[in-house]
Formats: sequence, C-alpha cells, structure tokens
Amino acid sequence: MNALFTAVFIISSVLLGIFAPQQFLPALLGGAQRSIATALTLFGVYAVWMGLAAVAESAGITKKVARGMLPLCGRLLKSKDEKACSAAAMNMTCGLLGAGAATPFAVEAIEGFDKEGNARAVRLLFVINCAGFQLMPSSAVTLRAAAGSSAAADVYLPTLICCCITLVLSVGLLLATERRR
Repeated sequence: MNALFTAVFIISSVLLGIFAPQQFLPALLGGAQRSIATALTLFGVYAVWMGLAAVAESAGITKKVARGMLPLCGRLLKSKDEKACSAAAMNMTCGLLGAGAATPFAVEAIEGFDKEGNARAVRLLFVINCAGFQLMPSSAVTLRAAAGSSAAADVYLPTLICCCITLVLSVGLLLATERRR
C-alpha cells in the first residue's frame, strides 16, 4: 500500500510539475497544513475520549458493563474459561464505548482461549473486533466537524445502522462457514 501511495504522489507531482509548476508548492504546503490540522483535531478528540474512558474505568462503569456482558460472552464464545470471557467482555465493552483500550483485553482473551483450545472463540472475537461496532462514531463526527460540516453528527444514525449490519453479517458469515466445516 505504501508503494501505491508513493507512486500516486510521484505521478501527481510530475504531472503537476509539467502542467502547472507554479501551483506545485502551494498545493503541497496546503495539503500538509490541512493534514496537520486534521491530525491535531483528532488528537484532541481522542485525548478527550481517552480521558472519559479513564474516568469510566476508575468509576467502575466499564467493569459493571463488562460484568453484565459476561453471560452473553460465555454463551456466544462457548468458553468455560471465566478469565478469558471476562477479558473478552471488557474488550467488547471498550470497543462498544469507543474507549480505545480494547486491544490488551483482546490479547488476554485470545491467550486464554488458545490455552483452552477454543479456536472458535478466537475467530469470533477477531471478527467482532474487525466489525468495529461503536455506539458513538467519534472519529467520523470529528473529521466532518474539522472539514467544516454544519451538521457533523448527522452521520450518527447511518453509521450506527451500518455498524449493526456489518456486525450481524460478519458474525453470521463466520458461523455459516463454521457449520460447513
């Protein structure tokens, strides 16, 4: 992918240099300025969300939600390892809340499932994480706001619907392919 982006940049630079050399440097600097502004905006939003996630974790909110999800995770993942199921529940809770701290819990859960020999749970947790279901699509809203959208949060409902469809289809396809084996 890096090679593809490099090739596109080089070809675009050469073409711009040939056909409009006076616009090359302003276009390059303008793009760099917009990318830095977008990165700083996203950094600020992620810092706020990570702070809220830390407060939620300190207050025990994520653990309470994960405890509520534990029975669902045990049935869904078909695992008897309570520690691995608890880590999977924390992983899904962090992902659901957009907390950004989901990966360490996924690694812990996968290690527990591997020790148990539960490859199905590993695959299912992987697919659930790849589906990327979140209750609040903060990145999309932030990027729209940074781009000057007058209604940046209008993507909330369509994003939620798409996330639900993606999650259901992903898990459904995994379960369907497992039945064929």
